[in-house]
Amino acid sequence: MTIHTTPHLNFRGDARAALGFYQGVFGGQLVAISYADAHRATSPAEADQILFGSVTSHDGFRIMAYDVPSAKDYAPGTIPVFVSVRGTDAAEITDYWERLAEGATVVEPLATSQWSPLYGMLTDRFGVTWVLDVEVAWDAA
Repeated sequence: MTIHTTPHLNFRGDARAALGFYQGVFGGQLVAISYADAHRATSPAEADQILFGSVTSHDGFRIMAYDVPSAKDYAPGTIPVFVSVRGTDAAEITDYWERLAEGATVVEPLATSQWSPLYGMLTDRFGVTWVLDVEVAWDAA
């Protein structure tokens, strides 16, 4: 049996744009099913918003997103979740960083840290905080 853990992000009207942006950063297949597509629209103004959306890339990146309808409470909270992207190739991590950084606020610049040869944190233009780093093998103590 194989399982995958996938971050599922909630938005208020920005899920389609966020998924498109993440596909541009990581590549892969984008699936975007609107409330209208699923015959579940309760408001004409929200019919084109995303009920089910995902981006899945060949190298293992996965993310899901949907638009919380206005009839439901939506409180994003303060730092409710970080999305962590780890890899073994510094050039690949740097490329993802540069793409995610478009319109983002840098929390920690991408640089050498005490625990990784390359680590950085930013909050993208959709309010999602990303941690990117180069994975290091640690000796079990």
